[in-house]
Amino acid sequence: MPRDAKKSVSLEAGFEFETVFYSNPKKESSYRFRATHIDGKRAPKVILSNDSRIQPGQLCRVRVHSIQKPAAAERGSIVVEFVSIPKFRFDDSIYVDPVVSRQLQAMLESGLNVLLDGPQGCGKTFLSRKIAEALGMEYVFFNCSPVFEATDFLASLQMRGTSTGAVETVWVPTDILRALDSAKREPDRRFLIFLDEFNRCREMARNGIMPALDTTRKLYNPLDGTSIDIADNVLWVAAINNGAQFTGTTNVDPAQLDRFAPLKMEYPPDKEEIRLLSARHPDVNRTQIERVVTAANAVRRAKEIGVDLSMRATEEVCILLGHPNFEEFDGDPLPHLLRASFCGRFAGRWNDPASDAGLVWQTIVAAIRL
Repeated sequence: MPRDAKKSVSLEAGFEFETVFYSNPKKESSYRFRATHIDGKRAPKVILSNDSRIQPGQLCRVRVHSIQKPAAAERGSIVVEFVSIPKFRFDDSIYVDPVVSRQLQAMLESGLNVLLDGPQGCGKTFLSRKIAEALGMEYVFFNCSPVFEATDFLASLQMRGTSTGAVETVWVPTDILRALDSAKREPDRRFLIFLDEFNRCREMARNGIMPALDTTRKLYNPLDGTSIDIADNVLWVAAINNGAQFTGTTNVDPAQLDRFAPLKMEYPPDKEEIRLLSARHPDVNRTQIERVVTAANAVRRAKEIGVDLSMRATEEVCILLGHPNFEEFDGDPLPHLLRASFCGRFAGRWNDPASDAGLVWQTIVAAIRL
């Protein structure tokens, strides 16, 4: 049966589709929940339900119970019943541990704010994008590193010239403020706001965003001095790097952490990282990719090094291996690239055994028998 929402002939009792419900704005209606889309496309009639299993703002699968004709009390409507909450459908471009995937889905379906905690370059930002994609939400990226004052989350003070040549100071709204305004005006749109590098902003500045992350669901708007109500169609996800090796970070205190459901992330297993890199770089010999990943994981697991090696490093080596400059390289280019892309991320030189870079190189040599 075709599932194009524009073809009303497919809408009959028993037809199943996915949609997102919100509280029905028509107070006189006998139905609690209202939706406007079928499988991501605009529905020809409004979709209504009273099923108590529906969670406003969360994607769900429903079944058509009846089609109400224009003469009915709810004019031109589709009445549905709840079927299930769809599972995440991440594509093959990402690996998520099955247990973590279940945990993540449960967190989001429960309306919790999620805190992604993992080593650098393990895929936190990429995962946040994939979450938005899987849930059909609009993605808003915000880097917290430049945040110094609490108001910086919503607007920044900037200087600009006027038509008379004078200089004036104005508030410039951030992508977060624009998304919150849009979410309030258009409840049918859903937003995932990703707070990257959450523990790199000034510690006291984070206090300003705390009311947005708990049941208060409000933020102070520096543009007009009022409080903004955070709509139900806004989801918050943040990411941090924890560890003594990171400079410029501050501890997220217990009260701030308590606003989130923490989710620990790790690098993918060897075979999964090989699969991902092979798919992205089909022109690179798989054996070479296997050597790259073997070397990377040897460095990651070496306790004496104590610093993680990002997946950006393995990606970088594969990009270079697939470049025409290395198609007719005299000998094996991999040792040269590993010294640059892997050892170059550590202090010292690869040929100095007393330095971190030298220790990394010794680990690589032992791992892939160079």
